[in-house]
Amino acid sequence: MRVALHSVLRSGNELDYDREHERIPDDLAASFARVGIHEWTIWRVGDRLFHLVECDDFDAAMRALASDPANERWQAHIGRFVDRFIGGSDGAPAPLPEVWDLGRQQQAG
Repeated sequence: MRVALHSVLRSGNELDYDREHERIPDDLAASFARVGIHEWTIWRVGDRLFHLVECDDFDAAMRALASDPANERWQAHIGRFVDRFIGGSDGAPAPLPEVWDLGRQQQAG
C-alpha cells in the first residue's frame, strides 16, 4: 500500500530538519523493514513536509513502531523540529485521502 502524509515543521527548523535526514539511524531503517515499510520519501516546501510511504499495512506499522526503541529515540530527537502532522489526532501521522491515481485509471481502461 502507498500512503501520503503531510506534516509541518517548527518555524526556523527547515535546514536542521534537512540535515538530520541526510541519513536516518541504521537501527531505525531496520525497524522500518521489520514492520513492513519498504520506502519513505519526504519532500519539503518551506515549513511543509510531504511524505510518501510504501508499506504492507500503514496502521499496523505505526502500531508496531509506537513501542520500538529505535523509533522512540528517533521521535524524541526529530520531534524537536516537527510541529505536527496534518489530519491525525494529537498530531500523529494520518494518511491523506487519495483523490486520483493515473495507474489505477489506466488499469481500469
